[in-house]
Amino acid sequence: MLTSLAIRDVVLIERLDLGFGPGLTVLTGETGAGKSILLDSLGLALGARAESGLVRSGQAQASVAAAFAPADQHPARSLLVEQGIEAEDEIVLRRIVTADGRSRAFVNDQPVGLALLRRLGALLVEVQGQHDQVGLTDSTNHAGLLDASGGLEKLRAATGTAHKAWREAERALAEARERIAAAQRDEDFLRHAVSELESLAPVEGEEDDLAAERQRLQQGERRGEAIAEALASLQPRDRRSANPANALRGASRALERLPAPNTDAEPALEAIGRALDALGEAETALERLVQDAAPDPRRLEQVEERLFALRAAARKHLVPVVELPSLLASLKDRLAALDAGTGQVAEAEARLAAARTAYLAASGRLTEARREAAAKLEKALGRELPPLKLDRARLVVDVAAKPEAAWGADGVDRVTFLVSTNPGQAPGALDKVASGGELSRLMLALKVVLARGSPVPTLVFDEVDSGVGGATAAAVGERLLRVAERLQVLVVTHSPQVAARGSRHLSVAKSVRAGRAETRVTPLDAAQRREEIARMLAGEHVTEAARMAADSLLAGGLL
Repeated sequence: MLTSLAIRDVVLIERLDLGFGPGLTVLTGETGAGKSILLDSLGLALGARAESGLVRSGQAQASVAAAFAPADQHPARSLLVEQGIEAEDEIVLRRIVTADGRSRAFVNDQPVGLALLRRLGALLVEVQGQHDQVGLTDSTNHAGLLDASGGLEKLRAATGTAHKAWREAERALAEARERIAAAQRDEDFLRHAVSELESLAPVEGEEDDLAAERQRLQQGERRGEAIAEALASLQPRDRRSANPANALRGASRALERLPAPNTDAEPALEAIGRALDALGEAETALERLVQDAAPDPRRLEQVEERLFALRAAARKHLVPVVELPSLLASLKDRLAALDAGTGQVAEAEARLAAARTAYLAASGRLTEARREAAAKLEKALGRELPPLKLDRARLVVDVAAKPEAAWGADGVDRVTFLVSTNPGQAPGALDKVASGGELSRLMLALKVVLARGSPVPTLVFDEVDSGVGGATAAAVGERLLRVAERLQVLVVTHSPQVAARGSRHLSVAKSVRAGRAETRVTPLDAAQRREEIARMLAGEHVTEAARMAADSLLAGGLL
């Protein structure tokens, strides 16, 4: 619901901060006091068109901020998440208009486009006035309202699920047909490419292994020479060359000839022994390397042929060598799709037919339930119209079939609320048939019946009681109060019967200060409220009789 409204420098309002609560809030005041400025200010925060004339004379800009506290699961919160805006406890819509007519919009202090501001505003507030009806007159909302009023949410959800399955089956069939069509177009290429790659039989990681082996084979001669030289150093064939093993053994024998006890020479003898062992291991390893390094001219040729064949295939198919195995698998899948394509398409067609049948069954159940709910809604509306001085009016809930191209998650029906205000007159669109006052009261009657299913938590009625008085005005007030049991309602009224029904009363007055007109809004206490309703009854001169009549209205009595 709307929790607060902050207005700065809008027309006659210099600075105004209002708080709102649940239930019915009435705004009263003499004609020209500035009640319309309040509604224009709220409309500005909701995304209405900005005009430079809204900026208070002499000021650079005007601003309005409206704060709302919707329920946790309200669609406005989902919309904020969708747009990447943090959904705090409150949602604050703010609008700034400069003196040259330009405007900026903010949601929770983040700049947003005007389109998003309007979408959020439409989810949070619905305005019903003699000249500006927003919400119920939009026929795209009627199916949802009818479903909510009739408790058809489960049937609607089932229809949405069936519709999603139907569309998914359509996409699956289209994809199956495209796959087989593409495969047929490329069949010769596919068969040749698969045959060629199967003959090549690429293996994952093979290129790296072949490249490493090639490098090793290319370096084989130099590698063999180096290994032979190292072995020759350990095993010289020339007797004149020093043999490290013989030298170590000679040193060991010399140390063993030391006179006993020769314990101080034992560390040296042990070290020489370890050195001899290490030399033996080195000789064995080098001899093994000599054998392994024996050149194989044919192997280098085989490695290079394989490596070059893989790289040529990769260039031909415009992929890295490493992707050749997956490319082969993909081409095989496309061939398999071609070979089995006819069967896959037939299966997809059968699934699509079954999904369409399921959707038609679900939407048919929804249509039947809607027609029953429409009849009940018409009867309920029929009971609300006579007390509102609309006894000749007839409201029709039309449930008609949409063309198949327009079928959707909400079913196959076009639901439209139509009205006839005179006997013999064909029902027409709400905003085309009724006059301003009639339309406002029709909207009220609809809201009384549809309040249960309304996703919008705040309703604003602008002079819904225009042109009526007495018992009719009392009926308007009673119905506003009934709507306010479920939703937050704000009403601008000139009717004392309506004003007396409010749980909160705001008085709008215009005064002149320092030679300048200014609009003020004052919350009224019990005594002030009695005086205001007496003024509405009596006019400029309030009498005791008017005050007694005000007491009667506030006590719930009728004049």
